[in-house]
Amino acid sequence: MIARVLSLIATVIFAISSVHAQTPAANSFVGTWKLIAADKLLPDGTRVADYGTQPHGLAIFTADGHFMVEVFRDVRVKFASNDRAKGTPEEYKDASLSASCSFGTYSVDPASSKVTMKIDRSTFPNYDDTTQVRAYELKGDILSWKVPARPDGSIPITVLRRIAVQ
Repeated sequence: MIARVLSLIATVIFAISSVHAQTPAANSFVGTWKLIAADKLLPDGTRVADYGTQPHGLAIFTADGHFMVEVFRDVRVKFASNDRAKGTPEEYKDASLSASCSFGTYSVDPASSKVTMKIDRSTFPNYDDTTQVRAYELKGDILSWKVPARPDGSIPITVLRRIAVQ
């Protein structure tokens, strides 16, 4: 009887440690990624640059399920006043439309090629406290996903390259 209990305990401990050991390796999103394209797919099927030809940004996905994504247009309007509290309406509009950033928690379903992002906060306040399920594609060190369609029918596409660990 004692041998059975000890065997059962050992089996459970081994199973738990195996699951924890496999989690980071099984999650291919874990790491730091550099933005290489921020495009949009137009309703007619045309794919065009959405944040300029050389957008800037990073994405970080942690092993414990947290993420942050930053996307910035390659050319941004500077505030003439050099004071963020004293911009013109046009400067504020450009600042708002030239960046897309969010953070929160995530989970990946490799079987369906879907990532679920629970967005805590975003530069677009309507995304605060929302959950988005995005189709993704991972080919080697290139990760891309489609964001839900905008009101105009265009679909943003984020493309990232894994930053190699030194």
